[in-house]
Amino acid sequence: MGTTKSDEFSVRDNHIAEYAKALSHPARIAILRVLIEKENCVCGDIVEEIPLSQSTVSQHLKELKNAGIIKGEIEGPKTCYCIDAENWEKMRKTFRKFFKSFEEPKAPNC
Repeated sequence: MGTTKSDEFSVRDNHIAEYAKALSHPARIAILRVLIEKENCVCGDIVEEIPLSQSTVSQHLKELKNAGIIKGEIEGPKTCYCIDAENWEKMRKTFRKFFKSFEEPKAPNC
């Protein structure tokens, strides 16, 4: 199996890119807002809050889950989703370090 370009970047850079990709769609931000507001939620409840089809919401939930931002537990025929608090904090710290790494220069350099 060949290597991908992402193998050439640091683990930290790949994590930032994965988080950014997961957050890069407004529907996913809306889903996260619903989960934050309700603290946990069944997928059907999310569909009632967001003007998207069940299948589209499920695709976005899958992306958020794959990035580790949310987690889900199967409860009978439904899956209950919530923010993964531990990974959420890791994501916050990762972005905080990244954004803090740029200290505004005293004089414009471009």
